[in-house]
Amino acid sequence: MPTVLAVDGTRVVIYPNDHRPAHVHTIGSGCEAVFSLHCPKGPPELRENYGFSTKELIRIVNALAGNLAALCTAWRHIHGHY
Repeated sequence: MPTVLAVDGTRVVIYPNDHRPAHVHTIGSGCEAVFSLHCPKGPPELRENYGFSTKELIRIVNALAGNLAALCTAWRHIHGHY
């Protein structure tokens, strides 16, 4: 699973054989969350959360929004579609 971004110790990954629509998994501190990217224009949206606090989720979604173009490009590179 390629790590495509790091956010304060939280890894943002895209699984190679994952399903559409474009999304990322954020993993860190025993927690995981999944965000739909809504490529190519966003905004990223929380789909599932397993343990992150609201404060952490806000920090993560802001980082995803700031890196949306790169994340969408990474998804296309790995999967070839959104």
